[in-house]
Amino acid sequence: MTPEKINTLVIGGGQAGIATSAHLARAGVPHLVLERARIAERWRSERWDSLVANGPAWHDRFPAMAFDGIDPDAFAGKDRVADYFEAFAARINAPVRCGVEVTALHRTASGFRAETSNGVIETDQVVVATGPFQKPLIPAIVPAQPGLMQLHSSGYKNPGQLPDGAVLVVGAGSSGAQIAEELQRAGRQVYLSVGPHDRPPRRYRGQDFVWWLGKLGKWDARAKEPGTEHVTIAVSGAYGGQTMDFRRLAAQGVVLLGRANGFADGAVTVNADLGHNIAQGDANYLSVLDEADAYATAHGLTLPEDLDARVFAPLPECVTQPVLSLDLAAHGVTSIIWATGFALDYSWIKVDAFDAQGRPVHDEGVSQVPGLYFVGLPWLSCRGSAFIWGAWRDAERLAAHIAARVPANA
Repeated sequence: MTPEKINTLVIGGGQAGIATSAHLARAGVPHLVLERARIAERWRSERWDSLVANGPAWHDRFPAMAFDGIDPDAFAGKDRVADYFEAFAARINAPVRCGVEVTALHRTASGFRAETSNGVIETDQVVVATGPFQKPLIPAIVPAQPGLMQLHSSGYKNPGQLPDGAVLVVGAGSSGAQIAEELQRAGRQVYLSVGPHDRPPRRYRGQDFVWWLGKLGKWDARAKEPGTEHVTIAVSGAYGGQTMDFRRLAAQGVVLLGRANGFADGAVTVNADLGHNIAQGDANYLSVLDEADAYATAHGLTLPEDLDARVFAPLPECVTQPVLSLDLAAHGVTSIIWATGFALDYSWIKVDAFDAQGRPVHDEGVSQVPGLYFVGLPWLSCRGSAFIWGAWRDAERLAAHIAARVPANA
């Protein structure tokens, strides 16, 4: 069979792939988008049922199209977000081919050769837009146990999916914290392992934290501060949007733990770092308030005072007298949810474009291999890169780079 030929191939039909298609079309670059399942599939099938966006609808979107029929300050549900991307792709008539998986990508003398589930495609340029959520990570801490369900947060759907009993949630970033609260609200006894985290206020002085981070220039930060490489962000749009306060979760009945570090004699062992992690999260929270106040003063903004934002409840007993070993059977734990993030998986790309850890070597998405690009990754060009609007901005820049390489008669 004669290979199909296209100037630019975009692999992945999520937010980054659709944004890239929009900008390539504007630049007049012939291209094709391949998506292994449906547009924005991970939003539909690899998230829990009640998930909502972490930012309000006015923020978590492409600049070119607002959400239809939703309060701009509300938080769109996961299916609403997926529908948004499908609607946008239809609006721009994006050349998306769904149900086609790229199984291998090779370098050729003139470009690239993509082996797919629907034949071979030859292309001059490739944009890899498969995103950061590729391979769920579950630490090798707790071996398989009879009567104990273990699953990654990407496989969690709702409380009814789990067997009766208490639940240990490991990881207190956005996913872990929100899942823990949902389970607690459903009547489960929940144990939540809390590691290092940032904990911004949901709103302060009448503005959402995403607005403040924009004003303070934090979305444009070029790299993580040293020592924060493994710090997650605890934020939530659930239940109308509220600050993720671990003291509040403890008051509701969630037992907070430090970082899980091992397993012995039926018990998960825990670091004695819970108090430190909570204190660091509080310090991050207060630093945002301090910077926001300074910005408001410097720019003469008339914003309501928010003195209650600096009032913390006392530390709960589970912080002052931390649990360092959790016997699963004794505490009735029948499920563990690992909200421990993802790893990249580019094993299908047979091109020398990666470092020893399997991460793409690139300069703001431009690979060291001519004609190969990456988009949609956290910190691709700045802190905002992993967000919907950040992927849009990165895609615009990369599309211009691609267009400059395309002959006028392509």
